[in-house]
Amino acid sequence: MIPSKLARMTTPPRDDQPRAGNALRRMARTVGPGIITGAADDDPAGIATYSIAGAQFGTGLLWLAPLTWPLMAAVQSMCARVGMVTGGGLMAALRQKFSRPVLLIAAIALFSANTFNVGADLAGMADAAELLSGVPSGVWVVIFGVAIAWATIELRYQTIARVLKWLVLALFAYIIAAFSVGPDWGDVARATFRPSMPHGSAMWAMILAILGTTISPYLFFWQASEEVEEERAMGRSGRERIGATREEILGRRLDVGVGTLFCNVTFFFITLTTALTLHQHGITRPETTTEVASALRPIAGSFATQLYTIGILGAGALAIPTLGGSAAYAFAELFGWVEGMDERPTRARGFYGVFALSIGCAMLLEFSRFGAVRALYLSAIINGLLAPVLLAGILAVASDRRVMEGQPSPLLGRITVLVATIAMLGAAVGMVLL
Repeated sequence: MIPSKLARMTTPPRDDQPRAGNALRRMARTVGPGIITGAADDDPAGIATYSIAGAQFGTGLLWLAPLTWPLMAAVQSMCARVGMVTGGGLMAALRQKFSRPVLLIAAIALFSANTFNVGADLAGMADAAELLSGVPSGVWVVIFGVAIAWATIELRYQTIARVLKWLVLALFAYIIAAFSVGPDWGDVARATFRPSMPHGSAMWAMILAILGTTISPYLFFWQASEEVEEERAMGRSGRERIGATREEILGRRLDVGVGTLFCNVTFFFITLTTALTLHQHGITRPETTTEVASALRPIAGSFATQLYTIGILGAGALAIPTLGGSAAYAFAELFGWVEGMDERPTRARGFYGVFALSIGCAMLLEFSRFGAVRALYLSAIINGLLAPVLLAGILAVASDRRVMEGQPSPLLGRITVLVATIAMLGAAVGMVLL
């Protein structure tokens, strides 16, 4: 029998176990979805965008990192709350507010943006692998695409979640790389805490790309759906759940806060590394991830180059399942298909079909002659244009007491998400008009 919400709220700790120990165990169980989602945001598209930001504008955009953290945390916390309270994914909640034709357009846009993003990520990973191994990048695209698709389809959710948590560690490579180039921390602090007014369409486009790769549409759907997967993994049916306890919500908020903080710390150090190396040596328009990594070698040494390439490989393996999976969840919830990473392919044909189609189409992008860094950057721009539209829908859902089972998002969270929406719209206007 599924334990009731009241029972979960009122069951006291066992007398033979210290309360502090119980709290630590509960925290360990809670941490996961938010950290995976936050770290997955630093995919090769994000790495490329941050690299271009540092190469093109130096330390001029470091001030964005402390500002994007609370915005991203508020958005992901809101999406997590939707999943926890309603027991369903984000698209299932949106269906209660918007018509199917409108949501179908949104799902197709999400699938297209995610597929382009996966293709760009595979290209970035392949470039990095070619640099390390000498094997042509086209071979690596096929290897990575097939391996990630197979693992996501065949392995159970808990196994995938454990692997993704360990892949988060790959992003520490960028923090180490930044320290290895010996920055002047006084100058770094001034650039971080004394923001300069953006000027020119190129800088506004970069701000939009950074916002688009930190507040990314695919993460909205993935975060909510992970909450449902967590319920299923514990033997409970998400669809039978109504509401969430205060402890559960606070635990997820902590989890999301840590994950999004890590994402933005990584953004900061990648930008700093390329600002102090590529930008200062006049390399302001890298075209491939190989070019970025190769340019680092004579400036910062082979150690920094290896850290950069290893980080891309780990980040891609972490992000691609979330990209393909978020579109699969969106379509499955829209059409009422069987969904879930613990379902067998024979039962969830539509769900896994969307995932496999996204990966397959993305693999073909390797042969389209796009420069990997430029393709990754363009995918961030696309996400930056799509995100405000979806955020408006998420705000409508999260504010509705009926949809949210009497537990709508708090006012401060809604205001912060509204600020994120306006900021992304403003960056888009600045890119076009200034």
